[in-house]
Amino acid sequence: SALPEKNMIFKGLVVNKEDMNKLMLTPLIHYPLPGGSALITFEEASVAQRIIEMRDHMVELSCGEELEALDWCRVRVEAAPVEIMLPSALEMRLTQSSRSILVSDLPSLDISKDDLLDKLELFFSKTKNGGSEVESREFLDDSGQVVLTFTQHGVVERLIERGHIQARIRGGEYKVKISPCMNGDISNLQFQPSRCPRTVLLLGIPDVLSAESMRDTLEIHFQKASRGGGEVDALAYVPAGRTGVAVFVEDTG
Repeated sequence: SALPEKNMIFKGLVVNKEDMNKLMLTPLIHYPLPGGSALITFEEASVAQRIIEMRDHMVELSCGEELEALDWCRVRVEAAPVEIMLPSALEMRLTQSSRSILVSDLPSLDISKDDLLDKLELFFSKTKNGGSEVESREFLDDSGQVVLTFTQHGVVERLIERGHIQARIRGGEYKVKISPCMNGDISNLQFQPSRCPRTVLLLGIPDVLSAESMRDTLEIHFQKASRGGGEVDALAYVPAGRTGVAVFVEDTG
C-alpha cells in the first residue's frame, strides 16, 4: 500500500487456483484470566459497549442455602473491555529444503498413519524409485500431507522434477504428488491492540456462590434489558483463588 501505482503486464505462467499453495493465518489468542473474573460475550456488540460504559454493576444474589443467613444480597462487579494483541504485519523468509520433499494427493486407505508412513518410507528409500535412505518422516495432520527427509543431497531435485510418481502401497499403485518442502522463518512480526467488540471482562466477583450458581446468576443479570444487558452468547467464570485461560478465535459470524 505504500508503493505508488504503476501499470504492469503479467507475462508469467498461469496455473489453476486448485494447484496453488495457500497460506492461511488464523488468530488463536490465549488470554489469561485472574480469579474472581468472568468473560461474557453478547450476541450484539452494542450491548457489550453499553455494559462497558456503565462500568459498575450491582448483581443481585438470591441463593439462601449457599449464603446461609443471607438470603438476599448484592455484589458489585466491574465491567472492562477485552483488548488483545493481534498481528498487524507479518514477514516470512522462505527457504526450500535441500533434503526434504512434500508428498500429497495420498490415497485414502484403511490403515493407520504409522503404517502409511512405513509404506512411503519403504517405497522412497529404494533407488529404483528415485529415492534414497529416509532419515525421518512426518505426517502433517492439518493438511494430510507427509514430509520425507533423506540422508543424501541430490535426491530431492530428481523427485521434484518428476512432479508425480506412481507409488506402490499395499499392492496397489497410486499417483502421488511431489512438491518442494518450504521452511518459513518469521523475520518481522508487529502487533496492534484490538478490542473484542462483543466480549466484556467482569472483575471483582466475590467467592460467595458455587461456580455453576455464579455463572447462572451473572447470565441472568446481564441478559436483562432493564439492566443494560441483552442476549448472552457465552459466559466463562473463574472463581477466586484460581486462574484460567480464554482462547479467542476469529469471529466468522
